[in-house]
Amino acid sequence: MSPQLHGVLTALATPFTADGEIDAARLRLLVDRSVDGGVDGVVACGSTGEFAALSTQERRLVVETVVEHAGRRVPVVAQTGATSTAEAIRLSRHAQECGADVLMVVAPYYEQLTLGETARYFRTVAESVELPVMLYNYPAATGVNLDPETVGTLARDVENIRYIKDSSGDMHQAAQLIHELGEDITAIIGADTLVLAALTEGATAVMAGTANLLPREIVAVHRAVAAGDFAAARAEWNRIYPLINAISSAPYVPAVKAALGILGLPIGAPRRPTADLDAALLTRIEKLIAELQLEAANA
Repeated sequence: MSPQLHGVLTALATPFTADGEIDAARLRLLVDRSVDGGVDGVVACGSTGEFAALSTQERRLVVETVVEHAGRRVPVVAQTGATSTAEAIRLSRHAQECGADVLMVVAPYYEQLTLGETARYFRTVAESVELPVMLYNYPAATGVNLDPETVGTLARDVENIRYIKDSSGDMHQAAQLIHELGEDITAIIGADTLVLAALTEGATAVMAGTANLLPREIVAVHRAVAAGDFAAARAEWNRIYPLINAISSAPYVPAVKAALGILGLPIGAPRRPTADLDAALLTRIEKLIAELQLEAANA
């Protein structure tokens, strides 16, 4: 049986070599940085991992590498959503076969679907596998918001739909998921700048791309909240929030990758056409990292 997800989950970045190929060695280092930092799970091929810019074979390679290297130290969530139901099923079955613990399935993107079409897609994909499924709600990218009523219906009707990652950035909606649907589905909040708010509100878990950089620090916030030490949680959050906000306010993937390079773990440029971070933003993030005196990565 797959473990129950909780705590802090790192949405792993995807490293590339100088010639644009998947850098499996650096991907393993990212897994180790998160696991050594105390996170409670890692996510392969999420939005931070640039899944939409990867080929099918590359997505399979990333999932295989993360599952193998995590080695059951923490649960692995594989994002297997796609623009077609058939492709999402193929990716989901592959992730299940290679040992992922949970499947995170984003709604199809580019062609904006109706809510009914989106719900049918989730049902069909979830029913094609045995693993627990996490609905991935990212309306800014998909054009469709999974409202709490739809989420609750899916969770009650489809046995293995057990999680919802809400990246809407809407704390009102997040609170509804946490408080009104807690018996039906586990809410995981995916907006980095809402980590403390979500945990304080009672979210079982948070998922953050900035945990690639700040695993120990974000874990410390979670542990303080779990212990009821809200003063300590607030103090640590106040310390790291400026960096998290700067990265979240910048072009996100380029900022995460640039920050990792500053920390001594260069993982390549974002896949084109996404550009590198501009010089002014890079300087700001360098300054914030220096102020925090973050632990350097072991590259």
